[in-house]
Amino acid sequence: MTNVLAGTWAVTMRTPIGSIEAEMHFALNEGGFSGTATGKGETVPLHDITAVMIDTGERVTWTQTITKPMRLHLTFDVLVDGDRMEGHSRAGRLPRSTVTGRRI
Repeated sequence: MTNVLAGTWAVTMRTPIGSIEAEMHFALNEGGFSGTATGKGETVPLHDITAVMIDTGERVTWTQTITKPMRLHLTFDVLVDGDRMEGHSRAGRLPRSTVTGRRI
C-alpha cells in the first residue's frame, strides 16, 4: 500500500442535477486508509477504501453515505496521478457522475 492518496483533496462531482463540491481527507494508518468527506454542511466517513498501484497511477475505490441534499449511498472509482484525481461515482442505479479532484 502506498501513500500517494494521503492528504486533502478538493473534489468536484458532475451529476445530472449539477456540480457538487466536497473536500476529501485520506490518511494512511497501520490497517490501511481512513477518510472523511465534507460537503453540503455535513462530514461523513469514507468506507472500504482500497488503493492499488497500476501503470498509470493509483486506482482508488471507496464508498460513503450522504444525507444532503438527499440520502444516497455512493461508490467511487478514481485514478490518482500525482496531485490529480479523475474517475467516476455512482449512486445506486443513477447514471455515473464524473469525478475530478486536486490535492490541496
